[in-house]
Amino acid sequence: MPAGKRNAHWTADDIPDLTGKVAIVTGANSGIGFEAAKALARKGAATVLACRSAERGQRALEGLRAEAPAADAVLMELDLESLDSIARFADAFRARHERLDVLVNNAGIMAVPHGRTADGFERQMGVNHLGHFALTGRLFDLIAATPAARIVNVSSLAHRRASMDFGNLLFEHGGYAPWAAYGRSKLANLLFTRELQRRCGAAGVDALALAAHPGFSDTHLTDHLRRRWSAPLLNLLASLLFQSAARGALPTLRAATDPAAGGSQYYGPHGFMEQRGFPVPVKSSAASRDEGDARRLWEASEALTGVRYARLER
Repeated sequence: MPAGKRNAHWTADDIPDLTGKVAIVTGANSGIGFEAAKALARKGAATVLACRSAERGQRALEGLRAEAPAADAVLMELDLESLDSIARFADAFRARHERLDVLVNNAGIMAVPHGRTADGFERQMGVNHLGHFALTGRLFDLIAATPAARIVNVSSLAHRRASMDFGNLLFEHGGYAPWAAYGRSKLANLLFTRELQRRCGAAGVDALALAAHPGFSDTHLTDHLRRRWSAPLLNLLASLLFQSAARGALPTLRAATDPAAGGSQYYGPHGFMEQRGFPVPVKSSAASRDEGDARRLWEASEALTGVRYARLER
């Protein structure tokens, strides 16, 4: 098949052989994370399913092995709402592995009522961005030591309506709204990606930071919304508009594995308004490309989490 056609209709079949590589997928117990972990493991990567719930994670692992009996996959517990859990996970991973080729920062929560993490962060920013910032930093020594390693941050179309407010980053001064907070956390994913790539380049680290979004995909992320008054409408929209979780995972997988991908590249579905379709490079909002905000977010994230990327400091 000609290269152009193959790239325009990229599927999991286009993932190269990953034998000898090690991957982590956060939130791999269901949805996009499960499908991404399954695809990476099928192609030979030693794959870690990093899940908050041991019970749901074990069910996912059993399901993965049932579909791919030869897969090298294991479950490790990780709660992104706790910096202590993140530190324990990173220590346990380093005790088992000397490399990390692919880190997929996929886990997330969406439009939940106001709440705080174990460390006092607003939950959506805490889980979707700060937890992954801390996790990536805790593992960055292995990432930097692994040739051509990749970090993939999973964002959302919701980032387009979001803005940063560094005077009220975690809504500590009020004004919380579930969708506004979700959009800000997804904007943070993209700002983090760009700043991480910039710092890797400046420090000569052979690693790529990339991002992806799944478009409209049918996953458990909306379960809490479906239980509310709008459930019938959401179920109707899901049946009409949403693509499968397996299709929704393709932008993440392309970012994680396509040899032609470049640093800071952002992948999403090719269809109408990027809602569904095959994964292609897409453009993020102007706010997500603000270099000043990217630096400010990095500095704020270091201060909040206490995690620094020593390899990237000059």
